[in-house]
Amino acid sequence: MKRRKIVVERVYEKSDAEKSVRLLVDRLWPRGIRRDELPFDDWAKELTPSTELRKWYGHDATRFDTFSAKYLAELDARPVREYLERVTPTADTRLIVLLTASKDLAHSHASVLADYLRTIV
Repeated sequence: MKRRKIVVERVYEKSDAEKSVRLLVDRLWPRGIRRDELPFDDWAKELTPSTELRKWYGHDATRFDTFSAKYLAELDARPVREYLERVTPTADTRLIVLLTASKDLAHSHASVLADYLRTIV
């Protein structure tokens, strides 16, 4: 079985991934972008870190390992597979693009989410 490819992109960057499923994975709407300016298929708020965890982390890279572990525990407690099957069924082989406003993609929740999704798709 071929695995689906999942990538993370910033919402502020021009994307060339036309034939993809584009999921906004930030809990808050990105600053400076109107809703009609951002091409996306779904706003995946249910896959974002809890407000408490997001505020605690505060994009402090020194907390990233602890943040990742706590976020993965949150994801394990959610119906992530069901969400994915609803927005992008297994038969859909398009690239999945996770959109975020985070500046540091390597230390973002979106990178943790991408790794998590790669294990289940």
